Amino acid sequence: MSDFWKIAGAIVLPNVGGFINGRVTRKNLNPWYKGLKFPSYRPPNWIFPPMWTSLYSGMGYASYLVWRDGGGFSGDARLPLIAYGAQLALNWAWTPIFFGQHNIKGGLINIIALTTTAATCGALFYKVNKIAGYLFIPYIAWLTFATFLNYDVYRLNCVENKEGEKIENPTKEK
Repeated sequence: MSDFWKIAGAIVLPNVGGFINGRVTRKNLNPWYKGLKFPSYRPPNWIFPPMWTSLYSGMGYASYLVWRDGGGFSGDARLPLIAYGAQLALNWAWTPIFFGQHNIKGGLINIIALTTTAATCGALFYKVNKIAGYLFIPYIAWLTFATFLNYDVYRLNCVENKEGEKIENPTKEK
């Protein structure tokens, strides 16, 4: 039964950050987010909570497999678990940057770093436990999609100033 609690803890941990960030998102949907311009391929808002719950659960279970098979923080799992923590911190930081600060460009910079770190983590997980590495594939695919979406939201909601620099649309509410 102790494995059950370890698995449950590993799955719950990333979802806690997702739950907290869901509150930040909901507080900023109207009027700020709804006032943005979006590309035609943006998914409906209702898809994000179940998508993130499944992705967080998969990455949490993957972290358990790596921790179990790689000897925890004192074995071969140490570097992969550090990468996991780094990508999870970047993941949790995106929502306060994008939604909380209304900083589309900052969100884009963050998600590029996140996608790179998550891909590295997935590769490191694969070296310890192949299933754990495979569990990162849907997450990396979603992050890649989300990076393009974030870029297009930035592109559609920014203007050039006199110096030719792109700035977020100054007419949008901050």
